[in-house]
Amino acid sequence: MKFLTFKNIRILFLLSLLASIAIYAQDQKLNTLYWYQPIPVVIYPINGDNSAETAQYIQTLSANDFNDIDTFFAKHAKKYQLIVQNPTTTSLGNTIGSAPPPPPEDRNNKFKVASWSLKLRYWTYMNTPDDISNKNRIRLYVLYHQGKENEALEHSLGLQKGLIGIIHAYATPEQNRQNSIIMAHEILHTVGATDKYDYSTNQPIYPHGYAKPERSPLFPQRYAEIMAGRLPLSETKAKMPRDLRFCTIGTQTAREINWIETQ
Repeated sequence: MKFLTFKNIRILFLLSLLASIAIYAQDQKLNTLYWYQPIPVVIYPINGDNSAETAQYIQTLSANDFNDIDTFFAKHAKKYQLIVQNPTTTSLGNTIGSAPPPPPEDRNNKFKVASWSLKLRYWTYMNTPDDISNKNRIRLYVLYHQGKENEALEHSLGLQKGLIGIIHAYATPEQNRQNSIIMAHEILHTVGATDKYDYSTNQPIYPHGYAKPERSPLFPQRYAEIMAGRLPLSETKAKMPRDLRFCTIGTQTAREINWIETQ
């Protein structure tokens, strides 16, 4: 019986590749959960709609446009008494000329998700390769769009494996601060935080999706739990906060990202 057939060799190669990626991802995960030093966050702009207006907007971006992200994390690091004073250091990377592979529509199909994950990791390697000095950075690939009236952008996502975020954002200065909310949300996904809103309604889930679940009266809430992403106004209504000053990191989220020790 022949064991070294082309098919078997291909399977062994894929298994070895997946094992290497898993080990690498586990190393990244462990290093980012210690919080003994700042985690670099690099934002890579992408012209998501290939328009001249979006290209012009991207040219105006600077690192200062993302200062509120680091300010937000530093504020809450102090609240939870972290050793590191500035958990993140956000910088602006080069503009990337191609878009990442889109995720599969059926997120429950494990084969399609695994295939997409490999394609995404290869795409990131080709566009922003890691080396020894930066393998623990969080990379946010921000696809900017002009947007259409009454039409929402695609859903953003953050992956703990690979420390990768795919962000869809509006290419207008007026939206910069709300774009930062989405970026902070996805940064927290990359370090282990879970969503705290109902996917079918976008309504924050009580109690962990509320900044002050003990507030009386409960509504309206003044702040948004960052992983819920919205200010609860009633049991059925919520709105996007103006900027990160109106967001907070709740205790459940802090526990998930290792800002609170679990017993």
